[in-house]
Amino acid sequence: MSIFIPEEILKAAELSEDELKVELALILYKKNKISGGQVRAWLGLTVLEFQHELAKRDLCLNYDFEELNQDVQTLKTLGLL
Repeated sequence: MSIFIPEEILKAAELSEDELKVELALILYKKNKISGGQVRAWLGLTVLEFQHELAKRDLCLNYDFEELNQDVQTLKTLGLL
């Protein structure tokens, strides 16, 4: 799927095409529409680069209590906890 964004919109927003892609991805992430892994894959970011982009916008990781429990269980299963 492709989306056409007129050049005047990019100019008005003072964003390059790549910057707009980052903004769109992070908006979707903030609204819990896509995961951090999906954002990283789409934008080609490492975990640290993704976290840096979140920090630049004062956004937090979407990480809830259920995910914490899953991570604890995984660590236990791996014998790391």
